[in-house]
Amino acid sequence: MNVITETTITDIPLFKRGKVRDVYDLGEMLLFIATDRISAFDVVLPDAIPRKGEVLTQISLFWFKRLSSIVPNHVIESRVENYPPELKPHSDLLRGRSMIVKKTSPLPIECVVRGYISGSGWKEYQRSQSVCGITLPEGLVESSKLPEAIFTPSTKAESGMHDENITFDEVTKIVGTKTAAILRDLSLALYKSAGEYAESRGIIIADTKFEFGIDPSSGEIILIDELLTPDSSRFWPADHYSPGKPQPSFDKQFVRDYLESIHWDKKPPAPKLPDEVIERTTEKYLDAYERLVGEKLRSQDISV
Repeated sequence: MNVITETTITDIPLFKRGKVRDVYDLGEMLLFIATDRISAFDVVLPDAIPRKGEVLTQISLFWFKRLSSIVPNHVIESRVENYPPELKPHSDLLRGRSMIVKKTSPLPIECVVRGYISGSGWKEYQRSQSVCGITLPEGLVESSKLPEAIFTPSTKAESGMHDENITFDEVTKIVGTKTAAILRDLSLALYKSAGEYAESRGIIIADTKFEFGIDPSSGEIILIDELLTPDSSRFWPADHYSPGKPQPSFDKQFVRDYLESIHWDKKPPAPKLPDEVIERTTEKYLDAYERLVGEKLRSQDISV
């Protein structure tokens, strides 16, 4: 199966290459292309996951549309037939894995919300019975559901660097008291709405991260980047939920678990993935899409 690990559109300026997305400059807009690259522990791996870019794009578009009543987002267009003429020669590459978005001023915070204790949150709880300065009840076990969802922000790391959990007070120092409160309240509202829907589809969203930017035309805070994908969230099957241990998942935790099992030091260069890990990860991404959206993802699907 073909994979796209990097794009080269020579007639349009490259804005940046992220861990997964290649971003091109269209003047007042940006072209986001989700490749099939995968990162773990903030390091891009040498192997790609077939169809991953399609899944990330289509799940994000699903959520952007569903949650638009809570906060505006950066999506302008995702149907290649409506793209500017200069992009027409690249339609086959772009279809299903791209979107044209507003150019914003991104806020330098990863807005993480946790409804369950897992991952770095679980490790921090074991050390201090708290996460990002929020004291949690005694006696929680790995994967416990929290009494209520909590806002646990982190720094934004460049590729190869690690995000670091920070307190709400630290967020206020970075973006100001008013903006910090808006980010927290929007993040919790988005998580609540998405979590309720996902549970109706048999998926627990254990935690997720949101990113926001300032729309230069309005000065509003809007939702940007990706949204509630298997890359930015922990998705667990509700019918297999069993606290006290790691959970089976639909997200890239499967890849993280493999890398932990071989005792990689989480520094570049990353090790190669076995074929069976790659194939199983593709299956998990597609399964997440199918459960959430209620239909199979057609190859090079066209967004609506």
